[in-house]
Amino acid sequence: MTAAGVHQSAPGAAPAQVASPGQARLRLAWLYLVSRRVPGALALLAGFGLLLWAALFWHWNVAGGAAAAMVIPLIVEAGAAAVIAVTTSGPFGEPERATGLWLPYLRLGTAVALTAAAVGALAAGATGGTLPEGFLAMFRNVAGITAVGLLSAAVLGGMLAWAGPMAYLVITETMLAGGRTSPWVWPTKPPHDLGAALCASLVFAVGAVAVTLRGARDSARQ
Repeated sequence: MTAAGVHQSAPGAAPAQVASPGQARLRLAWLYLVSRRVPGALALLAGFGLLLWAALFWHWNVAGGAAAAMVIPLIVEAGAAAVIAVTTSGPFGEPERATGLWLPYLRLGTAVALTAAAVGALAAGATGGTLPEGFLAMFRNVAGITAVGLLSAAVLGGMLAWAGPMAYLVITETMLAGGRTSPWVWPTKPPHDLGAALCASLVFAVGAVAVTLRGARDSARQ
């Protein structure tokens, strides 16, 4: 008795379908996005857009003058950045690093796409009223604070990456309350400030490189 012919399909059986390289890449990308909870992140970003719309439409504010009007938009921007940062955490750890040839491209593409989605969601939310400092400042703030989150993921790990945007939010609000400004704390600068835009762009570039090449820091448990 031999195993000859076992590999052959039974008579009348449908031939096995082999996925094309393009289909395989799409499936890989989808599995990566699901493992990083990207669908849930998109829902949360949409929720932040709705929150911003509500805040602007009903004129939510805190006492304290013009600087105080920026507080709620800054909280929304930092929250969106924290959501993006947490998506860098994956469940597979070192095996994924060793076998995932497309992993750097997926990391970079996901971070950039989610940042763009956050900007789009908050831009839609800004239609509820007048956004303090305008769209350019919002775009700069979201990109820069997201980069702080990506750097936090590389240093602290994906599940703690939210700490970076939240700490940056506290620093920003403290400086605004004290009437101080710095290009490295770009939300304290005017929308068209070139130094602030360059600082935010530089931090985003460094954060993107860090998350692309290194990804989130794996914990000892992983």
